[in-house]
Amino acid sequence: MSRPFTSRFNLKNIAYGLLLWASVSTGQACEACRKLYFQGMENAPKASALYPQAKVVEYKLDISEKDLTPAGQTVRALAINGGIPGPTLHFKEGDVARITVTNGLADDTTSLHWHGVLVPNLEDGVPVVTTPIIAPGNSRTFEFLLRQHGTYWYHSHTGHQEQRGVYGAIVIEPKIPTIRADHDQVIVLGDWTNETPSEIQRTLLRGSDWYSFRKGTAQSLLGAYQADKLGEYLDREKALVPPMDLSDVAYDAFLMNGQGRLQLPGKPGETVRVRLINAGAATYFYLDAATGPLKIIAADGQNVVPIEQKRLLIGPAETYDVLMTVPAKGSWEFRATALDSSGAVSAWLGDGSAHAATPPPAPARYGMNAYLTSILDQLDPEPGAKESERPLSPYAKLRAATPHPVASAHRELTLKLTGDMMRYEWSFDGLNPHEAEAIKIKEGESLRVRLVNNTMMHHPIHFHGHFFRLVDAHDKDPATSPLKHTVDVPPMSVRTIEFTANEGQGDWLIHCHLLYHHLTGMVRTIRVTAADGAEPPHPAGTHSMPSTYVWGQAAFTTANYTGFITLQDGRNNWNINWDDGLKGSDGHEHELSYQRYLGTRLSLFTGYRSNTMDGGSDGFFLGANYRLPYFIDFKISQQSGGELRFGVMKMLQLTERLSLDLGLRHGRLTGTSGMANLNYLLTKSFSLTAGYSSDFGTGIGLLTRF
Repeated sequence: MSRPFTSRFNLKNIAYGLLLWASVSTGQACEACRKLYFQGMENAPKASALYPQAKVVEYKLDISEKDLTPAGQTVRALAINGGIPGPTLHFKEGDVARITVTNGLADDTTSLHWHGVLVPNLEDGVPVVTTPIIAPGNSRTFEFLLRQHGTYWYHSHTGHQEQRGVYGAIVIEPKIPTIRADHDQVIVLGDWTNETPSEIQRTLLRGSDWYSFRKGTAQSLLGAYQADKLGEYLDREKALVPPMDLSDVAYDAFLMNGQGRLQLPGKPGETVRVRLINAGAATYFYLDAATGPLKIIAADGQNVVPIEQKRLLIGPAETYDVLMTVPAKGSWEFRATALDSSGAVSAWLGDGSAHAATPPPAPARYGMNAYLTSILDQLDPEPGAKESERPLSPYAKLRAATPHPVASAHRELTLKLTGDMMRYEWSFDGLNPHEAEAIKIKEGESLRVRLVNNTMMHHPIHFHGHFFRLVDAHDKDPATSPLKHTVDVPPMSVRTIEFTANEGQGDWLIHCHLLYHHLTGMVRTIRVTAADGAEPPHPAGTHSMPSTYVWGQAAFTTANYTGFITLQDGRNNWNINWDDGLKGSDGHEHELSYQRYLGTRLSLFTGYRSNTMDGGSDGFFLGANYRLPYFIDFKISQQSGGELRFGVMKMLQLTERLSLDLGLRHGRLTGTSGMANLNYLLTKSFSLTAGYSSDFGTGIGLLTRF
């Protein structure tokens, strides 16, 4: 979509620009330059001045903390104007939106991003990257001309605030209505946890399977045997593929418009237009209606040629508009079921006896090969193939209602979607945002991006400020291929998108909209430069995110005390380890170390060790850890004083609750030692433990995770 205006600068803006350029030293701009850049842009004429004939529609949004009960327990949540979700913002195409956002939080900055709405770069709402942060007690007024119509939404782009409730809907009516409906209903889907989102992030980072256990999706050797999938389970472990996970988090509730049940308007025979928005932080939903197939009329705000879909998969950040007819009598369910079947939420049409929707079959906990085969079959279906009971997104059936321009030439780029489930680090091309350079594209240039998913999870990839065309190599009419701002990339598959950089110069984000993936690094900056390649005089923005977490584990048994504390920040771990015999004569071994991960399999470490056991000594050491097939960790280290060590460790998940830790170590001076510990899971924080150590003997006790 072309943009019909450019920014206009007065003398004051030119002065800011000169000051900015004057502050550049040896070609490298500084943060002061970024602030001056923002200052100059903020002082440029706003949309209401640029379009004086346009109607100005104003909203005030106050973000604050509030005690709410979305899931049966009163918790401290974040609300917009006192509620979750925030108010629905209604506009008409051609209006100027003027939205004042006030930060009522006592000790945190905030932000709002207008998801899917074409706005000037400064108004995109990503703190530091495109827009100044909104400090506690401060306000910022956003202004932009609405050059489109459709269903969109807004949400915070600061930390975990979206998960805590900072989101809401946007409805932009067309200048000339083209679709008739008796009722227009917004449904904002959400996932809610009573647990603090930062604690969820910490739990995921430490490699915990607690949420899988809570949902009943955890895998084990016994479970694989009972499902007659033991061979496939072992093949997966041999290939170092972690268990397939359709959702990382166990949620306490799924919501529609902040509620556990919704009643839709309408009398028998009337048509309801339902504007579906998936504002879930980490949940894909299947949509089913007891009334029959859903009639899809728009996707991501863009009108499409109407199609019918028996069951609709909607990814986080996507929107769909569907038409439904209220039946003659009875109450009919419209159900949203989490992709992993861990829960659901429903709306109802009509009154009278209830007619339930048919939910999708629960996913097989084991049988990864069957699931991947199903994905491949749907990505390349046979002619006339029957719709799957667990379908992918209906992209292949979508056609744009109005043809759009298609670039005659384009540049190509591949982005690999990568991750390490063991450390819960997600990225593009294996690089975190601070390691990767911005992707540069000249204004007016077209870029075709192959999104290659090398992980076992779905990823909804969202591109800010632009619509892209879904590219199908077999498409006979590219001018009617669907336009979207978010695309689901299924496990071990490829999606191809194409866009033209015609929405203004500056830095725009592309990222996974699974919040916990985004916050650990699956985000990249796309920098749109001038047509001649000239860049803004400041470094490309990197989306700031909470990245440093601490956790630990300690076991107290009748034989010894052992445990560790880890501080993780991206590729870096700082570790404290201890192993102390119960009796003073048993001795101890303590380590303080730094570990650098070079990839998902290899890490290097160095530190200081204190060892008072037989053959042990104090000294500095360095070494490497390498992950072997079957998730066996091999460790080698050299300590000053001559102690060369080799060791292997392996955890076996015997049942959902019972695991076995095995370890064997040989040191040139300390000899050979081994250990075996059985752990029985009680709660997220505690397990019973019993085992044997050749250094300290047999013991039973309690293991705690913190």
